[in-house]
Amino acid sequence: MNVTFQKMCLEHLDEVLKIEELSFPSPWSRSSFIYEITQNQFACYIVAVAEEKVAGYGGMWLILDEAHITNVAVHTDYRMNGIGGALMVELIRRAILRGASRMTLEVRPSNTAARRLYASLGFKDIGLRKRYYTDTNEDAIIMWKDNLATGSQLCPAGRNY
Repeated sequence: MNVTFQKMCLEHLDEVLKIEELSFPSPWSRSSFIYEITQNQFACYIVAVAEEKVAGYGGMWLILDEAHITNVAVHTDYRMNGIGGALMVELIRRAILRGASRMTLEVRPSNTAARRLYASLGFKDIGLRKRYYTDTNEDAIIMWKDNLATGSQLCPAGRNY
């Protein structure tokens, strides 16, 4: 499947919000995304486009030499095609280009697919935020990847992006 990446724009929001609703118990609002892509000087949001549709999206904040993943999601019709991994690789690439040397994220312990993906990209479990997700009171595992620009290949084994 051919996937391209674009900077997230207002025109993408209807499709992004649909993915958000399909993916999360407490989806972000349209106004939250509008703020992130038009006002937040630290934000970088991208969409993955496949078959002329937004198949997924991801975002991060870049502050000094650190990147913080805010969200990554793939439409249910496009899952298990490597798009989540491709989004992460593209976010890492863009973070490196903007001077980041480390990256962090939070993930639900119950999200085993995402945890496996992040581990395959070199993220390590570093800590826990108790009752981080207010919708379910689930904890969040804090993961970090140091030395973004060094180490083995970015892509998970067997994936070609």
